[in-house]
Amino acid sequence: MTGVLKDRIEAGLLLSEKLKKYSNTNSIVLAIPRGGVPVGYEIAKKLNLPLDVILSKKIPHPFNKEFAIGAVTLDSLIIDEHPDVPNSYIDKEVVRLRELLRHKNKQYRGYLPAPNLKGKNLIVVDDGIATGNTMIATIKMLRKYEPNNIIVAVPVCPTDVIEKFNTIVEEFDCLIASSYFRGVGGFFYKFDQVDDYEVSRLIQDANSKHELTALKID
Repeated sequence: MTGVLKDRIEAGLLLSEKLKKYSNTNSIVLAIPRGGVPVGYEIAKKLNLPLDVILSKKIPHPFNKEFAIGAVTLDSLIIDEHPDVPNSYIDKEVVRLRELLRHKNKQYRGYLPAPNLKGKNLIVVDDGIATGNTMIATIKMLRKYEPNNIIVAVPVCPTDVIEKFNTIVEEFDCLIASSYFRGVGGFFYKFDQVDDYEVSRLIQDANSKHELTALKID
């Protein structure tokens, strides 16, 4: 597919067509807030699957904030080896980021328990991929939960990340892959900011007929 998407709703509906084999299966849609949640909501609704959020934060390299040297959740941590990065920096970043995640966890989910991801198909959704560094760190962390498969589904991405993702996940679905990548928002006619209230509302609505068991890989 080439061109421009109307909005995140259209993106989610189109991705759900690519993912329809997972309808009513042992799968869960894991959206990356905030922009990935409206996309994941449409997928979860069409496929009759539970929706949750991945509350993870990349740990940026101290000399290049765009480059992820790892990722952290409330109960998990993954770090790539970088001899030039002191442990003291990593320790401080983990403390700082986990404090942010605790706040978001309460805001989005309250005190819901974590689901068992072992043996499940994890459909990881965002509203687009730019560098892919944060998503890659998140995928590495999800492997620790021993899922059956990890599927990444996004509306847009640069063409040069496709091969990279195909080597680390079982399935990678993207609606628009561009060699001239002008930022995620450039591929949508409507790309409004998604606020925290909308994230909470969509999670609750999507799971109104499912037993919502929040993903505590925040």
